[in-house]
Amino acid sequence: MRHLVAALARVPSIKLSVWAPPGDLPEQATAIVSPADARWLAQLMAAGGISHMMRSGGGGAWFAPVRLLRMIAASYRDHPEVDIYHINWLQCALPLPNNRKPALITVLGNDLKLLKLPFMRYLLRRVMRRRKVVICPNADWMHDSLQEAFGDVAEIRPVSFGIDPRWYAIKRESDGRQPHRWLAVTRLTANKLGPLFDWSENFFRESSRELHLFGPMQEGIEVPEWVHYHGPATPEQLADEWFPKACGLITLSRHAEGRPQVMLEAMAAGLPIIASSMPAHAGVVFDGETGRLCDSIDNYGTALCELEDAVTNRRLGDAARRWVTREIGTWDDCADRYAKIYRRLLGRA
Repeated sequence: MRHLVAALARVPSIKLSVWAPPGDLPEQATAIVSPADARWLAQLMAAGGISHMMRSGGGGAWFAPVRLLRMIAASYRDHPEVDIYHINWLQCALPLPNNRKPALITVLGNDLKLLKLPFMRYLLRRVMRRRKVVICPNADWMHDSLQEAFGDVAEIRPVSFGIDPRWYAIKRESDGRQPHRWLAVTRLTANKLGPLFDWSENFFRESSRELHLFGPMQEGIEVPEWVHYHGPATPEQLADEWFPKACGLITLSRHAEGRPQVMLEAMAAGLPIIASSMPAHAGVVFDGETGRLCDSIDNYGTALCELEDAVTNRRLGDAARRWVTREIGTWDDCADRYAKIYRRLLGRA
């Protein structure tokens, strides 16, 4: 979101007001979050975010979402001067005021999962009927589900997020080099990890391969001793230290994914991907062209061997970089895609 805010703020025709957790904003953007809200949002982020809190259960599982929606509603109410709402995540549209102002709403994979909650679809449709709405999932595979749910009250138009130029600038150093270092970058939950440990053990334990795992521990996951677990990593660390020397990126997630950003960044860096076979991954990883899709441990082992061949690795990695350059681009490209939708919603040239 930091990259998106910065890119939108660079569009000359946009005067951007931002309600979000605290952080550095570009000079062209204005923070409209109150100090009290900012403190609470900072605590929420430190606790892993609203989705993690809901999955964790307990008293805060429902209190926190209600409080968050009340805070968003107050922000909508206190800023009647806006022309258009750009809302990240479907559920944040629930408290929109009845002022008929248009809205662009982005959707990630977890948003679709939350649509199964009682009355969620009805409440969102009720809000959308009062205004022009474009719903923008960040991956094509979500289009049909959203069209079925909201196609009569909103336009469904997939819009890809962008990629920071730093990833395109990475020069890889790993061709044929031993040991083969594979990376997994993910929040540590059972669904996000999927069968990573079970499938990898026979191929990594006591071998020349290394599996390096990065990400925050959000569930009580026991990491095997043969896995090199580094905890959370900054984008700078990944770009400068790890992506240049990696053989590729592995993600065997079973989570409700949208279009995983780390996969796009790895592809921009020229890394081939080994991914579990699911719609979110199939829209990015084209089997045998930019990486490998796996639905069994045998497929997974074959993919590791294939992509450790230097020529194959370079061919698929280069194809991955070309695809994201053409189809995804940078955050400025993403901001331009959104700005065109703004103008259409507002009926402006």
